[in-house]
Amino acid sequence: MNLGKQDPVTGRVTTGHEWNGIEELETPIPRVVFFFLGAAFLVSVICWFLYPTWPLIWTYSKGLLGIDQRVTVTEQVERATEARSVWTAQVLDKSYADIEADPALMHLVTETGRTLFVDKCAACHGVNATGGPGFPDLAAKAWLWGGEPEAIEETIRVGINSTNDDTRTSQMMAFGRDGILPADEVADVVAYVRSLSGLQPADGDAARLDKGRQVFADNCVACHGEDAKGNKDVGAPDLTDANWLYGSDVQSVFSTVYSGRQGHMPNWGAKLSPLDIKILTLYVHTLKGAEN
Repeated sequence: MNLGKQDPVTGRVTTGHEWNGIEELETPIPRVVFFFLGAAFLVSVICWFLYPTWPLIWTYSKGLLGIDQRVTVTEQVERATEARSVWTAQVLDKSYADIEADPALMHLVTETGRTLFVDKCAACHGVNATGGPGFPDLAAKAWLWGGEPEAIEETIRVGINSTNDDTRTSQMMAFGRDGILPADEVADVVAYVRSLSGLQPADGDAARLDKGRQVFADNCVACHGEDAKGNKDVGAPDLTDANWLYGSDVQSVFSTVYSGRQGHMPNWGAKLSPLDIKILTLYVHTLKGAEN
């Protein structure tokens, strides 16, 4: 180790450290670094005195400026709530028809409603409200309990097969599992039901249609109606449209008829305010121009 040796290329003194013939130069720290370190320290000291900084035993130093972020946030929330109350009061006071006829108000309702929907409903119905197996497509206008705003509000508030005392109650009987129909008659009515919405019959199902029609008339019209268009009073779906809650393939429809179905929707009346329920109702009702 040769301390104080001068590098012939740069002219700088070396530190005496060497790695594989490469010698380390004695390079001083640039003065500008010390300048910025000193400036940062000075700013820190100023902040220590001006802002809440140091924790104490029971409290903290308040700072000479008296800034309190908790108070600031509280004031911001109060101002936002006051500004929001201007239009939320209108939502509570006006009828559904009047709100939907007000584009400016509906713009605010839709923005807030989408946030509510994504937060509370998207887990089951999807972000775009298109549903999935066992969860209705709310944008398809295939309403099980009615598409009027009042009906939608009631469904949101009390739920379906929920714990609410006034819940909507709906259940598809297990015709095969409970021995109401033999398996061959279940297959007959499955073939007939699939034909109602124009689905291509599976192999051998064309011969089952007449028997299936009779099985349907004897066992299914009480809920689904003679025309199979459903009954919103009991949440029975329209079997003639293209919307299938659990799937339209033979196996899915057979499982529905054989084992029954009992969907569930939480009752949001205990979790959402009347205002939020009304906003959510308006959002759902106007999805893709939904009609009653």
